[in-house]
Amino acid sequence: MALPPGFLDELRARTPLSAVIGRRVRLAKSGRQWKGCCPFHGEKTPSFYVYDDHFHCFGCGVHGDAVSFVMQSQGASFPEAVQQLAAEVGMEVPKASPQAAAAERRRLDLHGVLEAAGAAYRRRLYLPEGARGLAYLRARGLSEETIAGFGLGWAGEGRGALLAELARDGVTAEMLLEAGLLRQADDGRPAYELFFNRVMFPIRDRQARLISFGGRILGDGQPKYVNGPETDLFSKRRTLFALERAREGARAGGTVAVVEGYMDVIALHQAGFTAAVAPLGTALTEEHLEVLWRLSPVPVLCFDGDAAGARAAVRSVELALPHVTPERGLKLATLPAGEDPDSLVRQRGAAGFQAVLDGARPLGEALFDLMHEGVVDTSPESRAAFRGRLVEAAGRIADKAL
Repeated sequence: MALPPGFLDELRARTPLSAVIGRRVRLAKSGRQWKGCCPFHGEKTPSFYVYDDHFHCFGCGVHGDAVSFVMQSQGASFPEAVQQLAAEVGMEVPKASPQAAAAERRRLDLHGVLEAAGAAYRRRLYLPEGARGLAYLRARGLSEETIAGFGLGWAGEGRGALLAELARDGVTAEMLLEAGLLRQADDGRPAYELFFNRVMFPIRDRQARLISFGGRILGDGQPKYVNGPETDLFSKRRTLFALERAREGARAGGTVAVVEGYMDVIALHQAGFTAAVAPLGTALTEEHLEVLWRLSPVPVLCFDGDAAGARAAVRSVELALPHVTPERGLKLATLPAGEDPDSLVRQRGAAGFQAVLDGARPLGEALFDLMHEGVVDTSPESRAAFRGRLVEAAGRIADKAL
């Protein structure tokens, strides 16, 4: 059954797994997940755990997602399970077609192209041409384990080198274009590499599949950071950097913290804050918030302690208000002036950033303070106007009791 790219990801994201499994298994809350007795082997002590997007039995080893649970528990075929779950969440299953099958094959091929490129970038980091990039990462305090764990690399200075190297494995210019690694020239010349002379940061989806890259130039060139373009695999509005790692960090009890950039996230993970993520060259979106709330009921948004940080905080609060409920909210944390998470943990250690998280304010308190900034007049008229703004903001919340 060939389905269009992204359909199953969307189906899994919309399906409340605990509700699906709870129809057949008596579940009890256990921290951030649920547990019960495994329906696939007889047991008296619960060892079957249900997370936000998968289940796992520590007794018999069975694991899977919503689709595989319906298949295994009901004896349903893959198409039957997909149809049942799609109907429950109001999605229409696309008709199978040769075009859909071809699109899915291309999508899978693109993952392979990106993995091949990632291996090339990692190899180059340890060649003489990558010496500057490696020195930069080490100077930023990253350990060899962290550099390897995040798959950091180097895009060389010679344009055309990546295409020439991957061509030996059958990768064509057209495939690199589809993967977002080549850019089409406007003057009719051959396509050229998007990334060159940059430290490379692999971007993965929630299932840890490579979907794009970001690159940081060394020196004075602009732009300092470049992200890959929108492709069949990569959407900036839906993607958070290090999400695949943050899922495990959140399950282990870590605080889900949203920061600004690649190096902030990597530095925090190295310092033990393994549930940190960042948007990719875009402001926080509604799609990002939905992803965050699947990780934690109350993620923490971290902002710089300057005017730009205050504006970003206001935008994020206004975006979130229509979607908050008693079960899902936000906290806002402000970094010390002139600091970012990377510099903070390097200078003050993990305790410095933990203090920022400990000082995070609940959404209501943060909203009040943000809207009160600049209000210096204590006259009845000024206070009434301020109250009006608060009432207007609160009116955006769908849950009227909240």
